[in-house]
Amino acid sequence: MRIMFAGLLLVLILFACLLLVLLFATGLSKLANHQLKWPQKETPYEKFIRQHVDAKMNVEKCDEEIRNKKIYKKKGICKKTNTFILSNDEQVKAICNGRGSPYNTSLTMSNETFSIVICQLKNGDRKSNCEYNGTLHCNRRVVVTCKNELPVHYGGDIMTFESNNAAIGKIPMHSNSVPTNIHV
Repeated sequence: MRIMFAGLLLVLILFACLLLVLLFATGLSKLANHQLKWPQKETPYEKFIRQHVDAKMNVEKCDEEIRNKKIYKKKGICKKTNTFILSNDEQVKAICNGRGSPYNTSLTMSNETFSIVICQLKNGDRKSNCEYNGTLHCNRRVVVTCKNELPVHYGGDIMTFESNNAAIGKIPMHSNSVPTNIHV
C-alpha cells in the first residue's frame, strides 16, 4: 500500500512539474510573439506620415506632438526643425500620384498649396527636454521625395503669393526669399 501511494504521489508530482513547464513555455511563447509584433518596423512612407502629416496640428502643440510621435534624430537627440503638413495622408500621397510636378532633379512639388506648421528647436538637446517654437505658414507648395508613388522624405516648401494681377498669377518663392514684385 505504501509503495502504491508513493508511486501515485510521484506520478502526481511529475504531472504537476510537466504542467508547470507547459504553462511557462506558453507564457514565454506569448511574450516572444508580443516582442516580435511591437514595436514594428515602419516603412519609409509610414515614418514620413508620422513625422510630417497632421491635419489637427497647431503652433501650440509642437512639444507635445514631437514627444508623442517620437520625432528625434538618432540616440534621442532633438531635431532642429520639423515641419507638419496640415492635411490628411491621402491628399499628401496624391502629390506622388499626379498631383505634383517634377522639381529639381529627384523631387516632386505639390500642385496644390498647403498650410504647414514649422516647429523650430528653441531649447534642449535630448528628447526629455526638447522645446519648440511653432509658426504657421499658409500657401505653401510642399516638396517631397517620392518612392513607389509614395512620399518618403520632406524636401521643403515654397511660398506662393496670390496676386491681384491675373497676368502674373502665383509667384513661387522659397521661404527665405524676399519678394520683389508684389502687386497690390
